[in-house]
Amino acid sequence: MDLIQKELLEEIADLHGVPAGAYNIRANGAAAARNTTANIDIVSKEDKPGIDIIIKPGTKKESVHIPVVISQTGLTDLVYNDFHIGDDCDVTIVAGCGIHNSGDGLSQHDGIHEFFVGKNSKIRYVEKHYGNGDGKGGKVMNPKTIIHLDENAYFYMDTVQIKGIDSTMRETEADLKDGAKLEISEKLMTHGEQKAETQFAVDLDGEGSSANVVSRSVARNDSYQMFRAKISGNNACAGHSECDAIIMDNAKVRAIPELEANNLDAELIHEAAIGKIAGEQLIKLMTLGLTEEEAEEMIISGFLK
Repeated sequence: MDLIQKELLEEIADLHGVPAGAYNIRANGAAAARNTTANIDIVSKEDKPGIDIIIKPGTKKESVHIPVVISQTGLTDLVYNDFHIGDDCDVTIVAGCGIHNSGDGLSQHDGIHEFFVGKNSKIRYVEKHYGNGDGKGGKVMNPKTIIHLDENAYFYMDTVQIKGIDSTMRETEADLKDGAKLEISEKLMTHGEQKAETQFAVDLDGEGSSANVVSRSVARNDSYQMFRAKISGNNACAGHSECDAIIMDNAKVRAIPELEANNLDAELIHEAAIGKIAGEQLIKLMTLGLTEEEAEEMIISGFLK
């Protein structure tokens, strides 16, 4: 891998070398490196681009890294990655995509990740998106995540996009059985004329299932963001979604909540707040010696932590 690709890997997966455990690294639309373990197998699909990640029942304290990097201008990449996770697992999965575009052509990555999580399993899924390069060509990412949680399974999704992506459609769908729990934390920042749309659709089918979806975002310059979250309570369950956004300059932000209760014992809540940085926050930090710009950056950094 070249220096640019290695720098992208550091940004999206905190990789400074070969990761421990199982991994599959994709670079410019092709496999660049792969490793499996006794409990985690990675197999290339035969009918379409992508891989199957198979995690044996009872696998604990192991990790899987599946980052994608694109440094070729004009490349459009599409992958289908399926995760088959057995019962009683405890695994961390690190994904994400980095695009460096220094040319005039459009560079785009679309990734569809589908998770089949077994009973009593715990999954931590980290997904980072990042773009750089001084070319005129666009940097586009459209990640789609589909999550199926069996009884008493737990899934935590930490998704971050804070720099360099011109256009993105971020879709997440989930269905939960009895006792399953889903937590999603999204952090997003747009600037320039970037556009970012986020859509969550969660079906709480099982008794005692629960979901907590939280999005924090900052929209700067002339950028546009749209957040849409639908939670359907189809049993005795608990669902909560929250959208907090800081709006700056000439940016625009929309938040569209939707709650659907199909059971008497479904408890569903949505919260949304969109506003500018409070003047008193800036003044307080500026009295400590910071410039207005430095104060804004400190507030934003804390907000997106």
